[in-house]
Amino acid sequence: MSLELTNLDKINFNQLYIEQKEQTTFKPKSSSDWDKKSVFMNEKVHNSIYNEEFLELLDLKDIETLLDVGCGVGNLSLKLAPKLEKVYALDYSLKMLELLESNTKQKGIENIDLVNKSWDDSWDEIPSCDLVIASRSLEVADMKKALTKLNSKAKKKVVLSYKVGGSFVSEEILAVLNKDIIKKPDYIYLVNILYQMGINAKVDFIRSENKQKKIDSFGDFVDSITWSIGSLNADDIQNLCTYYNEVLIKKEPQEEYVYWAIISWDKRVKLS
Repeated sequence: MSLELTNLDKINFNQLYIEQKEQTTFKPKSSSDWDKKSVFMNEKVHNSIYNEEFLELLDLKDIETLLDVGCGVGNLSLKLAPKLEKVYALDYSLKMLELLESNTKQKGIENIDLVNKSWDDSWDEIPSCDLVIASRSLEVADMKKALTKLNSKAKKKVVLSYKVGGSFVSEEILAVLNKDIIKKPDYIYLVNILYQMGINAKVDFIRSENKQKKIDSFGDFVDSITWSIGSLNADDIQNLCTYYNEVLIKKEPQEEYVYWAIISWDKRVKLS
């Protein structure tokens, strides 16, 4: 006689993720969206406390090869390549990869191979690597499918990051806009999906700078909000203008952070 399912087993966390991902206010970006963002990213992303804290958590013992999924302009690949034999840097934005290639030439790095693919493409031709990372790149429609794909390419370990809180816009700014949003699935979905896949993952937390608190102009401030939640109407712009001029630029300078869950597991754990 089969054992009765526990309450936890009765919950399909991946299906819940899929449903919330379909409904969330924060819609996925296309490769062309990231192409347009690439120059800005290359100026901002290389020097960040996020990079430092992410790299501090990586154990590179017995690691010779790396697959960096959603590598962008190479904020992590460029720092890891000198410590490894080979790095495969994967992204679906050609402009990001072009800038990464330029960065490798400037730094004299010759062991990074560029891979222009998306989550939905076949990865059959990509070599399996000791370590697979997916840093801030898991904006996918089907999380179980993506996690399985990462696991399939890892010989030893997978490390990924996923934003804590389900929103890319602070509660303070949402209050200014008087907007109700549907948050994206939070990091705990990933932990539970992995658990149901037979993987007991480790979870750590790191920081990145709050970009919406470090804006050079009102135009940049509006652009950052629009990038996250889409188009704004005239009232939204006026409310943001009032907030920017009367609150944001008058605040005493202080570092503020957003938080990321670092979810990792060893490949020796078998998928169910």
